[in-house]
Amino acid sequence: MNGERVGALSGATLDVVNPATNAVIGQIPRCDERDVGKAVAAAQRAAPGWRAAEPQRRAAALLAFADAVAERGEELARLDSLDNGSPLHEMRNDIGLATSQIRYMAGLALEIRGRTMPETPAHLHYTMRQPFGVVARIIAFNHPLMFAATKIAAPLVAGNCVILKPSEFTSLSALAMAQDFARLFPPGVVQVLTGLGSEVGDALVRHPGIPRIAFIGSAATGRRIQASAATTAVKTVTLELGGKNPVVVFPDADLDLAVEGAIRGMNFTWQGQSCGSTSRLLVHRDCYEDVVAKVGERLAKMRPGSPLDPASDTGAIVTPQQLDKVLSYIEIGKSEQARLVTGGERLTDGDLGRGNFVTPALFADVDPAGRLATEEIFGPVLAAIPFGTYDEAIAIANSVEYGLTASVFTRDLRTALAFARDVDAGYVWVNETARHFLGAPFGGVKNSGVGREEDLEEIESYTQLKSVNIRF
Repeated sequence: MNGERVGALSGATLDVVNPATNAVIGQIPRCDERDVGKAVAAAQRAAPGWRAAEPQRRAAALLAFADAVAERGEELARLDSLDNGSPLHEMRNDIGLATSQIRYMAGLALEIRGRTMPETPAHLHYTMRQPFGVVARIIAFNHPLMFAATKIAAPLVAGNCVILKPSEFTSLSALAMAQDFARLFPPGVVQVLTGLGSEVGDALVRHPGIPRIAFIGSAATGRRIQASAATTAVKTVTLELGGKNPVVVFPDADLDLAVEGAIRGMNFTWQGQSCGSTSRLLVHRDCYEDVVAKVGERLAKMRPGSPLDPASDTGAIVTPQQLDKVLSYIEIGKSEQARLVTGGERLTDGDLGRGNFVTPALFADVDPAGRLATEEIFGPVLAAIPFGTYDEAIAIANSVEYGLTASVFTRDLRTALAFARDVDAGYVWVNETARHFLGAPFGGVKNSGVGREEDLEEIESYTQLKSVNIRF
């Protein structure tokens, strides 16, 4: 806060729990609205100077921060594995993704521009983009380091000061990077407040001095944020929320590629804990049993284990409460008469029995209208559904409240282009899953959110457009 490490004003703390062992490994400050008020005041003091800085200077600070993340990559990745239970090899991948995204955003600093309009006689008309001032970024637990590092880039390069609120379950890497924030940015420009979403998170959302909010998390929390923000001021709120995303396999597809895509798209290597996971596998009846069998064989060989063990394919669920939710959906699938092909078992023996481990699950013959097929689980549970025609596939794909990602496997260009047009999703892959690409805007439709990130549009969303009209 304001360039210094401090505890919460109340002195309260929260335990940090390693989900692989459920052992307490530290404490973090439990901030509340008093800390938010102090942080906002510091950001407001810093805002004029940061806004006045040349765009190249802001970009240079971000580039230096990207270098710092790369240099500390192993330390930060290990903190994330201890904190959120995902395998270390996956958290190491986040380092490269984070630094690439930060550098890309820094490179767009001079693209924040207005335009001139055809002038009327004796007039000049133009627009300019100006920062909001103070921005709150509230991030999720599944990619702690990557979200903390990348989601500050766009508001900073646009000239805003940022108050970052990491998940209460995974705050260690954000706090570790705070020493780089303090070294590379003026006091008050980047601050990290930890604590419960219902306390410090809600205080950030409601504070009248924060006109711009961005959130990554569940749809239910996103709707609450929209409502809470409106109680104190008219605010700009963008949301990157959940998904129940389809991967659709047509009979002309390369089936081996589709099997690989279904597994990769589900993000089993970080326990399926991803809003973009393609958690519904829709397969044409002509190849349905073949694809389900191959996916099941692959999942049965996946090895859960300690996140720090390089041989582990999957790690631990982030909290006991989330584990209970995952296990409850396993039971829901059984009660809905879906066929459990493999997995869905909690590990109870040995060292893994102390942690939040469950084997990757595949259900087949899932009712497309049932809870297993329509509700976001945020865990390693894949639901396979057969279909017969293109129209049936689209109807099933679009039948849920979400619309974040979608994937289709086919060799037919007409089918691929029609699917990309007809599916309700903000991010579509053809013969691909899971990958994000620099410059490709990411975001959802329906209850999966509002706004786009990871491109110039994200930076512009942290500015306000002003029209200037001059009479000579």
